[in-house]
Amino acid sequence: IYFTYNKLFLSMGKLFVISAPSGTGKTSLIQSALKDPMASSSKLGISCTTRDRRAEEIEGTSYFFISDDRFEEKILNNEFLEFAKVFGNYYGTPKDWVLATLEKKENVILELDTQGALQVKARFPEANTIFIIPPSYEDLQKRLEKRNQDTDEVINARLKEAKKEVSIGKSFDRILVNNDFDEALEDLKTLMFTNNDLPRNRKLHAEKSLDLLLD
Repeated sequence: IYFTYNKLFLSMGKLFVISAPSGTGKTSLIQSALKDPMASSSKLGISCTTRDRRAEEIEGTSYFFISDDRFEEKILNNEFLEFAKVFGNYYGTPKDWVLATLEKKENVILELDTQGALQVKARFPEANTIFIIPPSYEDLQKRLEKRNQDTDEVINARLKEAKKEVSIGKSFDRILVNNDFDEALEDLKTLMFTNNDLPRNRKLHAEKSLDLLLD
């Protein structure tokens, strides 16, 4: 099965897996990148979930909403690239949807946590993993506080979790730093929509920020 998928990748779209600590700006960067004309052949991945559909959500666009029994059946049949249970609800990336999209030579962008990203990379080594980091934990804390969404206790928990994520994310294929939104957006678009690497100054900035976070 793996060999078949490996061969298919030679004539398929590209699979990007993007992770970042909470508050780093990952979702905003991805959404902005997808508005660029260069993203015309790229799609954001759609997950399956067992949680209830909210009023504004659309089946097959927001999520694929399925029952717990159906989700667990899919797990047994190895139908997910990755999955997890969060607060009592299952979430997973359907393998068949990703493959069907890639076979149409369209790129797929998966926005996942680091554990989900590792699951995908293990199944599809050709996947391009991108980890977005803040310039420092102090900067990340300020961003989390500015959102005004969490208590101090939750913010401290997110910062603690961020350190674990950075220790995993350091091994991703590409790392970019969101010290400035516009510059980080250009970095992300460069990595996803061109065959170029990051400019030397941006790569060095990311390396220095990573060293600081790991210190």
